[in-house]
Amino acid sequence: MAIPLMQRIGRALRTRRKHAGRSQESFAAQIGMHRTYYSAIERGEKNLQIDTLQRVCAGLGVQMWEVLKDADL
Repeated sequence: MAIPLMQRIGRALRTRRKHAGRSQESFAAQIGMHRTYYSAIERGEKNLQIDTLQRVCAGLGVQMWEVLKDADL
């Protein structure tokens, strides 16, 4: 069974955040987002709007296409 796109994007974001050595709490605070909301994004429970994805990617210092490419693996 294929993993839903939102879960794949969430996993890609989690991997990049952890690689940056950031906790969910500190990262969410940095981008002005509540930790529980950001946690739901990483679990693939939120259907992201493009501007929200851009906000998260900017906080990680990556382009959206990089995260989407990671999610497509």
